[in-house]
Amino acid sequence: MNITLVKALLAMVLISIFFSGSLVLFLRGRTLGSFLQLLGAGCLVMVVLTHFCEARHLFPWMRWGDQHSAGHYLDLASAVLGLTLFPVGYLIHALF
Repeated sequence: MNITLVKALLAMVLISIFFSGSLVLFLRGRTLGSFLQLLGAGCLVMVVLTHFCEARHLFPWMRWGDQHSAGHYLDLASAVLGLTLFPVGYLIHALF
């Protein structure tokens, strides 16, 4: 079995918990913090989906795993946004 696929599926479990918790928080009270947290969790879901597509060799024109490819930059941008927006949203929600 492909190790990248196993990692993606295990990460999907954790990220799904983050995303569903953020969605419930956003639906209860639509605040800036809950919106940023939901957006960050959505970006982290995108990271997991890109790794799943890489492992299953879906969309070969994205050239998954190659540097300077569309798949690489989609994964990188989603990871940076997710790891920035999720904690910022959590912090704003906790403080206000």
